Amino acid sequence: MNNPTTDAASATARRLLIVGPPGAGKGTQAVRIAEELSIPAISTGDIFRANVSGETELGVLAKSYMDKGEYVPDSVTNDMVRSRLAEGDAQRGFLLDGYPRTLDQVEALDEMLSGLDTTLDAVLLLVVETDEVVGRLVERGKEQGRSDDTEETIRRRLDVYAEQTAPLIDVYEKRGLVRRVDGMASIDEVTAALREALAGR
Repeated sequence: MNNPTTDAASATARRLLIVGPPGAGKGTQAVRIAEELSIPAISTGDIFRANVSGETELGVLAKSYMDKGEYVPDSVTNDMVRSRLAEGDAQRGFLLDGYPRTLDQVEALDEMLSGLDTTLDAVLLLVVETDEVVGRLVERGKEQGRSDDTEETIRRRLDVYAEQTAPLIDVYEKRGLVRRVDGMASIDEVTAALREALAGR
């Protein structure tokens, strides 16, 4: 049976971004919302892995930077995203996770969407408490044996996120696209809140 709330959401928003700091649960929510809207959840991490493992021209180029421990240039990342958005399953919509991360990437995405004769419908922002997220990630690090998930490195990652992402949120806020949702609730509650935000409630 169709969920009327989901139907309302799918009728109004199909080209989406999900934004939030590390530990906010973006990946989990992206998959859930994308499945409900029958659109692909597109993670830049997944795009990178697919290109590298598939040894595409872009993947080989990206790997050459990664193997040297260098940052993959925006131009390479942009080309990967552009290629992914041009695939058939993204024609009816998509949910981007992890892109754009910089103002230059915002401009690049604008150009891509303009080329596809479309625009973004909404930016979903998961709002979380920093100390709570730090605790969540430290615990996950212990469970998974991740040495990089120390409190110091997590707080640094959160600082970098705040520095890089705040200007992006401002841009999308001015366009009236940002939908804020409490990311500290339970997984099911956050999904329900995202649905309502997309339905314009």
